Amino acid sequence: MIIVIWVSLAGLAIWFSIVLTRDFLAHKNSLEDSSWLKTSIIGFVVNFFDVLGIGAFAPQTALLKFTKQTKDKHIPGTMNVANTLPVLFQAIVFITIIAVEPLTMVLMFVSAALGAVMGAGVVAKMSEKKIRLVMGFALLVTAFFMVATSMEWIQGGGEAIGLTNGKLAIAVIANFGLGALMTAGIGLYAPCMALVFALGMSPQVAFPIMMGSCAFLMPPASVRFIREKAYNRKAAVAMAIPGIVAVGIAAFIVKSLPLDVLRWVVIVVILYTSGVMLHAGFTRK
Repeated sequence: MIIVIWVSLAGLAIWFSIVLTRDFLAHKNSLEDSSWLKTSIIGFVVNFFDVLGIGAFAPQTALLKFTKQTKDKHIPGTMNVANTLPVLFQAIVFITIIAVEPLTMVLMFVSAALGAVMGAGVVAKMSEKKIRLVMGFALLVTAFFMVATSMEWIQGGGEAIGLTNGKLAIAVIANFGLGALMTAGIGLYAPCMALVFALGMSPQVAFPIMMGSCAFLMPPASVRFIREKAYNRKAAVAMAIPGIVAVGIAAFIVKSLPLDVLRWVVIVVILYTSGVMLHAGFTRK
């Protein structure tokens, strides 16, 4: 089963890379005015800490917003496209080193991917005002899950590496919803980790499940954003390449860091960015 998943992820990576490369080359003479340097640094930083459990989408939203690297309307699509290849790399690494019951893993991957395909089509057609409001509330939700994890408000956890019957059904349905919400800018990692923990699974299992879910949902969702022209080409490519390097460094060299203080700093930044997004969404036309 692991080999089948590897082959599937490799196929998704090749397909996505071809679609992205063709679109980038077709528009290479009309790229956005984003900074190669700033977006490259953002891509490296957020993917480095993504592997270590901080999550990428919320801090990435804040950094893109503060550095004015892309239109608010294009932030969801840009993040999805930029992080697809780094997340595929993450998934291959963690699915290899942490055991998960195959049926649970595959069903959660498929449900997340189906949710993302539906969600991307909706988000790509939303107005900038709606995008700001959705992302403002999305950041609040992300901050809640990060606080809940840090404060240990969510009770549960266990030694299980798989689910059956009702719990499996709950996991599949919930992951479908998380896949759809991810395309709007709600990172899947924090709520998926909370879901796995609440259903009595081992906390370690959260890593291959949440990374694998993202790896299967992001290529089709990102291709949808590319085809709808709902992303910043220059920023996405600039963040993707150093993001892959950052994943390798974090997974194989650093492995762990004392992240408690950093996590609270990120939460504060996320809440501030949420306020900015909501204020703009409610006050601007």
